[in-house]
Amino acid sequence: QVQLVESGGGLVQAGGSLRLSCAASGSIYTLNAMGWYRQAPGKQRELVASITSGGSTDYADSVKGRFTISRDSAKKTVSLQMNRLKPEDTGVYYCNAVLVQTMFSVPSDYWGQGTQVTVSS
Repeated sequence: QVQLVESGGGLVQAGGSLRLSCAASGSIYTLNAMGWYRQAPGKQRELVASITSGGSTDYADSVKGRFTISRDSAKKTVSLQMNRLKPEDTGVYYCNAVLVQTMFSVPSDYWGQGTQVTVSS
């Protein structure tokens, strides 16, 4: 009933930029925090950046100053602008949303299908 659809991944050279976008759709009563996680081969999924419904942001230390997260609550979208990309940024990037489906529901986590980001050296 809830879908998170990501777009914008791809192959880029080190130092380049990419912009990821994620759109939430379906039965959504309230959309709380949204964020981006990534998983590199052989590693655990890690938080890259998150943004609350009030606009407060949090970033992994490794991306501070290079990545910027933003959201459009009316459109139920979240974006991640990634600049000065490094090979270690390579991985599958997943959109995450904490949302409530009905006024009687509790907040739950939802995930997108993931989009590949590859940064070549």
